[in-house]
Amino acid sequence: MDGTKLYVGGLPYSTTEDQLEELFSAHGAVESARVVRDKLSGRSRGFGFVEMSSPSEAEAAIEALDGSQYGGRSLIVNEARPERKRSPQPSGDRYRR
Repeated sequence: MDGTKLYVGGLPYSTTEDQLEELFSAHGAVESARVVRDKLSGRSRGFGFVEMSSPSEAEAAIEALDGSQYGGRSLIVNEARPERKRSPQPSGDRYRR
């Protein structure tokens, strides 16, 4: 494992960034923890990202937390994939009838 950024799926929608950081800090130093929120409603989308201090700490967090239960949900924890460049969304005007 080369990276320190982790994807965390299956989060309860009520999870805060502080709770996410606390969950992962048992497995090493957390550099950042972010819960992804819907742009319009501001509600959690049920996943987030955690950045650990070192690859070994990230690996320890994956080993300990992937598949574990948190808030009644089963967590998915793995190394985050590099962010892809998004193509701009087409304007709605083109598709109106």
